Amino acid sequence: MKNMITPVKGTRDFYPEIKAVHSWLYSKVRKVSERYGYQEYEGPFLESIDLYAAKSGEELVKEQSFVFPDRGGDLITLRPELTPTLARMVAQRQKQLIFPLRWWSFGPFWRYEKPQKGRSREFYQWNIDLIGVNTPQADAELIAIIVNFFQELGLDSKQVKIFVNDRLLMESELNLLGIPSTQQPAVFRLIDRREKMAAADWERYSLEEGLTQQQIGGVKSILDNKDLWKKSENLITIFDTLKAINLINFVEYDPNIIRGLDYYTATVFEAKDIGGTVRRSILGGGRYDNLLADVGGEQVPAVGFAMGDVVISLILENYGCIPPQIFNPPASVFVTTFSNETLLASLSLAETLRAQGMNVITYPEVVNLNKQLKFADRMKIKYAIFLGPDEIAQSVCTLKSLSNGSQEKIPLSEVPARLSQILDEG
Repeated sequence: MKNMITPVKGTRDFYPEIKAVHSWLYSKVRKVSERYGYQEYEGPFLESIDLYAAKSGEELVKEQSFVFPDRGGDLITLRPELTPTLARMVAQRQKQLIFPLRWWSFGPFWRYEKPQKGRSREFYQWNIDLIGVNTPQADAELIAIIVNFFQELGLDSKQVKIFVNDRLLMESELNLLGIPSTQQPAVFRLIDRREKMAAADWERYSLEEGLTQQQIGGVKSILDNKDLWKKSENLITIFDTLKAINLINFVEYDPNIIRGLDYYTATVFEAKDIGGTVRRSILGGGRYDNLLADVGGEQVPAVGFAMGDVVISLILENYGCIPPQIFNPPASVFVTTFSNETLLASLSLAETLRAQGMNVITYPEVVNLNKQLKFADRMKIKYAIFLGPDEIAQSVCTLKSLSNGSQEKIPLSEVPARLSQILDEG
């Protein structure tokens, strides 16, 4: 094992048993997205850094993005998020698209962060957005999708919660503290980092950002007021909507939820593990009504969220929500090879069965039959087919169940139909 080349720091190796869980998670994402009428799309993995520089926030651009010059000298980046790409794509075809848009995607992203539990530099992310409607009910629809997704995974409201806030409400409260609009983005970033910092460090940081002691006290009072949402017609309507569709038990108001990205304009929300030990947010999102105009299109309201696969996978593992039978055998049928003289007949039978829609494995070389059966057993394949000289002479094969040892001879012409019947019966 000397001179072994190790993976790039912060990346993951998806061995088949890990990929099986990843594919299962993707299937749940697809199922819930399509249940609400959303269409799958995808964007490029490479983008110009200029796409993020204007609205995603300085930290994302200068500290977290993998940026490099192309051969022409232009700075490009491995995409750290998808919302700016979505806005660019919509702006490019804005006159041809049918609004409201309901789009979703699940693909890879990259951020230059310190790898730790729940965080990697390469990750997959579910992005889902509703574009073209500016109502609290649209915001409630995205939150409802999250609840539906959690329920589909087997999570309940004692394990996970969605915390909601309204930036417009927060802006109004900051105005009352005498904090000007030009300073409020910095204050939002302060709020976003409050739970991640020691109290003394956070206060010192707030003073460095230009807040007075009185203003710091006022911000603390805002963040401790769990009834503040009653001053927001937007939040009142969102919560009433979720009550009407019986999903409110997963949702709670939290004035500390602000989201660190600069393009959010009103409703913001995050989902968290409240019953376990995973401290990082499961997902986050909100309303971003100005982003399309910022990338060159006409202004169109939009709301959406993103969920990385790392944190949700940890939570599902902790709560035992990943089905034990998720790693399926690569095939149901194993066609053995008896000798060099019968090899082509075995390969031909396997291909005939594949043409009938079955998943079939052969051993593409002639080795000891016990070795072949040991391989099939370790791969948890259910049935083996034997096709030796005697079987070929009689135009039959022997079908054996590797789970109970029973076997039967079947005419070669009837093998596809008989196997289909057996597999359908389970």
